[in-house]
Amino acid sequence: MSAPTILTLPGWQGSGPEHWQTRWEARHGDQRVQQHDWMRPLRGDWTARLEDVVLAQSDASGAPVLLAAHSLGCILTAWWAAHTRHAARVAGALLVAPPDIERDDLRQQIPGWAPPVRQRLPFPAILVASSDDPFGSLESASRLASDWGAEFHAIGPRGHINADSGLGDWDEGRALLMTLAKEINDGKS
Repeated sequence: MSAPTILTLPGWQGSGPEHWQTRWEARHGDQRVQQHDWMRPLRGDWTARLEDVVLAQSDASGAPVLLAAHSLGCILTAWWAAHTRHAARVAGALLVAPPDIERDDLRQQIPGWAPPVRQRLPFPAILVASSDDPFGSLESASRLASDWGAEFHAIGPRGHINADSGLGDWDEGRALLMTLAKEINDGKS
């Protein structure tokens, strides 16, 4: 089986140069799903862009696709999976630090994204959450993991699991993503 194509899905405002997603792109060749507006994310636009990239990647290489989503990218993943006819092209997803998009402050800052999709994802997923994420509680993340059928990993106090968390290349996260790749190779996906 071909090595999977890994697509990174940053959240609101994108991922800067020290973010683990950006570092993975430089170190491992992962490919970012570029959105046209990182500051004013529109769910429909972001979903259409993800659809286009997943179709292009899976058509071009035939390799399985893995998603490495952060923050609003997690909410996007669930929304896309619930509405696409092409979810089978994705073999798994690492979902990191999903925000509690139903909080009043986030509803105002990022309108149009609440409520999140709560149906089971059609592919294996691992959800990673921090106990002191300013954008979502551990309880909220645990509920999303349960709703989405994702394996849940609480990693202690790591903030929003972003560049400010001081993760560097975040090898622990990469190891979790590679467990999904191993499942593909083992024929479990």
